[in-house]
Amino acid sequence: MGFRGSVARIYRGEVSANIVGKPKLWYTISGLLLLLSITGLLVQGLNFGVEFKGGSVFTFKAPTSSIEQVRGAVTGGGAHQAIVQKAGEDWRVTTESLDSAQVTKVKDNVAKDLSVQPDKVSTQVVGASWGGEIQKKAWQALAVFMILIIAYLSVAFEWRMALAAVVALVHDLVITAGIYAWSGFEVTPATLLGFLTILGYSLYDAVVVFDMIKEVTKPLGPTSKVTYSQAANEAINNTLVRSLNTSLVAILPVAAILFIGTSLFGAGTLKDLSLALFVGMIVGTYSSICVATPLLVQLKEREPKYRQLRENIARREQSAKRKAKTARAAGAAEPADQADGDDGDGDDDAPDDGASGDDPSADDVRASVTVRKVVQQGPRHQPRRGSRQQRRGGGK
Repeated sequence: MGFRGSVARIYRGEVSANIVGKPKLWYTISGLLLLLSITGLLVQGLNFGVEFKGGSVFTFKAPTSSIEQVRGAVTGGGAHQAIVQKAGEDWRVTTESLDSAQVTKVKDNVAKDLSVQPDKVSTQVVGASWGGEIQKKAWQALAVFMILIIAYLSVAFEWRMALAAVVALVHDLVITAGIYAWSGFEVTPATLLGFLTILGYSLYDAVVVFDMIKEVTKPLGPTSKVTYSQAANEAINNTLVRSLNTSLVAILPVAAILFIGTSLFGAGTLKDLSLALFVGMIVGTYSSICVATPLLVQLKEREPKYRQLRENIARREQSAKRKAKTARAAGAAEPADQADGDDGDGDDDAPDDGASGDDPSADDVRASVTVRKVVQQGPRHQPRRGSRQQRRGGGK
């Protein structure tokens, strides 16, 4: 119930996560994922399909045969490397490049050992040069895609957002490729299609977040009460539910193809596409929120405008704390002064002129009268005293 309640609060927008304020946590998680992925690429390597490295492909139906029997039938015909895959009732066996005589020999041996008609065994020979051309075109497409993305984001937003989005895209590509290396899935043209799709999906999510950040941070000025980081974190929380819902809706059908379709129906090359989409969508949602946005905030906080804003807010907060501290100190000193003024004998409260201490008019009069002490300066000049007769009649 606690977990369900937390999820419900997130979807209702009642929980505000401090995503921007924890960049070290997200960078640590991404660093570990990248390290694991790069290790997989170096140790395991990518399992390129026949379309890239060249070879021969044999396709036939043998419902009652096992993988060992199919592999033995192909290698018994002279092939040295055989990668066996099953898609429903069809078997797909990939070998090294064979000439026409070797292909015929393999077909005859498969027909003999597995009770298959020779004309029911279809073959396809792919040259290594064609696979190299495919790789070249794929890299060119990726380079053009990156250039267009950088140009679009730089014009629509700014170069800092473009840089953060490109870093997130490279992050998604490396992690997805590393998972492909560890899983041993074959890299086919469908895989490249999946990679380009997840790049577009990750970019879409990043653009949505950046657009909200741009809208929220646009009114910020020297007198604003929130920093750029706080405004960006508010923008992420406003789009968090939308991002989660979009990712969940997109991942469910892909997961159905990957886990259900491949296990029950042997969905062939669809599993290569579905794995790329499944991993890329999850990683893309994570990177657009937890990698691209914190990186953008760190770049923006270095601008003089937002650095000055942070200093102004810190100065106002410090001043407010100082005033509050002074007010608390004054409030604590006032009762102490009142206690010191009362000595318990009641004489201090009695009026000096005999008036009642409860008379408010007397207090008002005393409060309005200003008493000044005048001190005479210089010599004193007083008239001389004459005789009594002189003082009475003025006579001499």
